[in-house]
Amino acid sequence: MRPTVLIFLATLVMASHTARAQTGADAGADAGTDGCGPASQAVATPARPADDLARDPLRKPADVLCFFGIAEGAQVLDLFSGSGYYTEIVSHLVGPPGGVVAHNNAAYLGFQKDQIAERYKDDRLGNVSQLHAEANDLKLAGATFDFALMILAYHDIYYVSEDGSWPPIDGPQLLAEILKGLKPGGILGIVDHTAEPGSPSSIGTSLHRIDPALLRREIESAGFIFDGQSSALRHAEDDRTKPMYDPAVRGNTDRIIYRFRKPE
Repeated sequence: MRPTVLIFLATLVMASHTARAQTGADAGADAGTDGCGPASQAVATPARPADDLARDPLRKPADVLCFFGIAEGAQVLDLFSGSGYYTEIVSHLVGPPGGVVAHNNAAYLGFQKDQIAERYKDDRLGNVSQLHAEANDLKLAGATFDFALMILAYHDIYYVSEDGSWPPIDGPQLLAEILKGLKPGGILGIVDHTAEPGSPSSIGTSLHRIDPALLRREIESAGFIFDGQSSALRHAEDDRTKPMYDPAVRGNTDRIIYRFRKPE
């Protein structure tokens, strides 16, 4: 794998994946940022790895998951789950009644091989199953999931690797598959690094960011309903012209948290 791809994957892993307060009727409003009890308890689970715990202050996973509305018993798809930082928290949050499918493509499976093996060894997350597939080959059973997550991954739809280690992704096809896989009323939760307004999609390769307006427009065009946003990870001071892995902004990029809903 080329060095640029390794840097890209490494920074995705290191940089950072309230109840449903505001909905489509007030979709432009901030829906709140305070973590709720169950999500906070999942984050505080003693069994979580020390490296994960060290990343929590910058990622604010309790706020993110509580905003999405994930609760005990839910069935969750974690797309491009990487080493499984969010997968593990969600596993604890949904508990034995629920389940998590941790998806990865070949690039992640190669680069994160050791971390993935450690995460899931000895069936330590018994309600998690792994799904290995390239985005264009993803086949989901219809109306299966209550939630689908794309944490710092949507811009990867536009990522282009020079050596082909990251195959081009058919964005509309992927969104259609996610829509199919969600139950009616199911939630697609998005977290991603923001680019300057009006930035082209190619910024996904050069800066590993995306224009929030472009992201929202594409997801709504796929049939989803915008269901709210949270400002928990906004950083007005972020220089959005820098790559998300630049030391000057790494870990403190301006990130959107958007919630979309599949129509009932």
